[in-house]
Amino acid sequence: MRLSLHSDYALRILMALGATGAQMSVDEIAARYGVSRNHLAKVAQRLQGLGYVATQRGRGGGMRLAQEPAAINVGAVVRAFENLDNFVECMDPATSACPVRGACGLQGALGGALSAFLRHLDGFTLADLLPQPARFRALLEGA
Repeated sequence: MRLSLHSDYALRILMALGATGAQMSVDEIAARYGVSRNHLAKVAQRLQGLGYVATQRGRGGGMRLAQEPAAINVGAVVRAFENLDNFVECMDPATSACPVRGACGLQGALGGALSAFLRHLDGFTLADLLPQPARFRALLEGA
C-alpha cells in the first residue's frame, strides 16, 4: 500500500509546522523538502479547510498549526486525504463491475487490512511523529 502524494505532503507540512512551532510559507516548506510548490499549496489549502492549519495572507504571511500537535490524529489526517472507498475497485458497490464480486474473499481480506492500518494510525498524534523536534527542525533546515 502506498499513500497518495497529498497524504504524504499533508503529513510533511504538519510535521514541519509542529517541529518549528513557527509560521512558515508554502514556498519555505517546499524548498526545505525539495518538493513541488504547486502540489504543496493545494494540500496546504485543504489542511486549512479541515482546520489543521491557520493561514495569514500577504507579506510575512504563511501558515501555522491551528491545533496542538497532540490534538492532531494521524489516522484522521490520512482518512481526510485518501480515497479509501476505492481501495480496490470491488469495494465501491456503486461502481464495481467485477463479475465475481461477493463470491471471493478479496474484498474482506483487503478491507480488514485497511481497517487494521487505519486503526494503527489512529494510535498516533502529530506529537508522536516528532519525538525529537529539535533534531527534526535542524535536519529540515539543513543544519
